[in-house]
Amino acid sequence: MTPDRELLAVAGEAVDLGARWLAGADAAWARTRHKPSGEEVTDADVEIERRIAEFLRRRTPGVPVVGEEGFAGGPLPDRCWLLDPVDGTMNFTRGAPLYGISLAYAEDGVPRLGVVDAPALGRRWTAGGGSADGRAAEAPEAVRELSRAVVGLTGTGAGDPRARALLALLYDEAYRLRLQGSMSLDLVGVAEGWIDACLCIGPKPWDVAAGVPLVRDRGLAVLGGDGADYGFGSPVLAAGSHAVARELLARWDEAGRGLTAVR
Repeated sequence: MTPDRELLAVAGEAVDLGARWLAGADAAWARTRHKPSGEEVTDADVEIERRIAEFLRRRTPGVPVVGEEGFAGGPLPDRCWLLDPVDGTMNFTRGAPLYGISLAYAEDGVPRLGVVDAPALGRRWTAGGGSADGRAAEAPEAVRELSRAVVGLTGTGAGDPRARALLALLYDEAYRLRLQGSMSLDLVGVAEGWIDACLCIGPKPWDVAAGVPLVRDRGLAVLGGDGADYGFGSPVLAAGSHAVARELLARWDEAGRGLTAVR
């Protein structure tokens, strides 16, 4: 087994551990409190992260674990696990099924493999050892015009005026919008064809790292705000066919220019 396949197997076991625990957790674990940032968090988020991180430290002791709930800030290690224990916490706390456990392994800022598990849907997606650099041929059926694209949008809930401006543009120009509340599942949706493209505003590495190789393995683009391949730290991520991803980034830029003009 190649190193990537070995790590993917470990990732699958780690996510199994978290999903099994969550299946037996009672409703008290889903009670909501708020982080200083204003984001919702539950005891389940913290407990799943603790369990998965402990498992990964035992199985891969030389690889740091960077989890959403425990990350203290600063640069990412050159190689690390990136964990979002419950991506879509707001959905989870309200009994909506669109949330997932998202775990990825990254080297030098590039996600090499990932696992996204949606416990309430009974579905899991994995990617690894494929075309993490985006070299796969684009699928011929990929939608290449924004006017024909069903677009997922996440990261719009903080009252950001640029996000509001972007929403107005996309309501006019995209075929349909979907606000599903989970960046990892938006990327799954692009890979699976539920949606044609997605735009993630303010993505953190653990939000998107597991979904990036999944989309790229399907021959689709994952771009950052500069129009190049997405890298951690970009203020925005666009995924889909290369043409639609570029169109989405152009609308993001247009929304920003409009605010500057108003000032």
